[in-house]
Amino acid sequence: MHPMSTADPDRAELDRRILAWMGEEEAAEDEARFEELALELFAHQFARCEPFARFCRARGSTPKNVESWRKIPAVPSGAFKEMELRSFPREHERHVFRTSGTSTRRRGELHLDTLALYETSLLPTFERHVLPDLGEPSERMRIAILTPSPLEAPDSSLSHMFGVVLERRGDEESGFLVRRGELQIKRLLDGLERATASDVAVLLCGTAFAFVHLLEAMECAKRRIALPGGSRVMETGGFKGRSRELPRDELYRRLHRALGVPPDRIVNQYGMTELGSQFYDSVLRFPGTSRRKLGPPWARVRLIDPESGDEAACGEIGILTVLDLANTGSILAIQSADLGRALGEGFQVVGREPGAEARGCSIAADEMLQRRTASQPRESGRDHPS
Repeated sequence: MHPMSTADPDRAELDRRILAWMGEEEAAEDEARFEELALELFAHQFARCEPFARFCRARGSTPKNVESWRKIPAVPSGAFKEMELRSFPREHERHVFRTSGTSTRRRGELHLDTLALYETSLLPTFERHVLPDLGEPSERMRIAILTPSPLEAPDSSLSHMFGVVLERRGDEESGFLVRRGELQIKRLLDGLERATASDVAVLLCGTAFAFVHLLEAMECAKRRIALPGGSRVMETGGFKGRSRELPRDELYRRLHRALGVPPDRIVNQYGMTELGSQFYDSVLRFPGTSRRKLGPPWARVRLIDPESGDEAACGEIGILTVLDLANTGSILAIQSADLGRALGEGFQVVGREPGAEARGCSIAADEMLQRRTASQPRESGRDHPS
């Protein structure tokens, strides 16, 4: 576990209180606690991240008049591709996570001065929704991860997350199955067959596209494996920017045929590089109920009507906006480019709004990057931190 930042006394105290909540056994929802911490964190970031402050002022929002976490302005996730949005001095930076992309395409970046909140947030949420039947914290499981390791992909938040999970919950035969950009098919299948012969349940984790590669290889080789009871799959991501697409229902049916894992034991994760917390399908934690995304008590989701900018009516489709207390060193309120609808205490993702990120990012960047007036002279490294 990484030490928390202590460079700023106010920030250190916020981190301490949020980490205490994350560390509580079966941490519970607490609206009053969330409201208090969110407003304090908003004021802290408003004072220390000038681009964010300008973005908020353009919407008439400041810590003096924002009285609810629901009114904190949310920065479009695309803005993280345009500038460095951090609420701490650059010299205190310890790690950077980057969104997926190519060398010719600008990638979004999450700048961190500590990994303590990210790691402390991810573990209980993962365990609660992907490993709800594992008992003591010392109990281990066979975990096969279809991504590169953190050593091979140090700027991947997903690889880092899996590395933490592997260290905490993986047994001695667990590991990463992508090397130098290639899925190690033979090694993976041989390991799955050994686990099946020994009646050892397996958790397979990876991106949707990695699972497509696995399925194609198994179908080409005419191989099927019936994994032992208790096995499960956690998949994340979609097919954005890929030449092939596969509906999620079809992906789950093919995984069931190839590996014997039924759809109600396949969990989709919803997350963004720009966030410190993640959300998971409810199917393992609450079997037999409607599939919906659930997250930790220190994060909230709002669904915003793209036309009015107000909160979407119950059951109506809106743009997913996340407020995450794990983002103490960055920006706590982020607007995604994804569409969803509320379902019970959770939500469902229904797709992406065409052009939403590009439009929102353009407006946000313009507001964040505009020069201050003559009475507010620009300071080097603040208006244009990138």
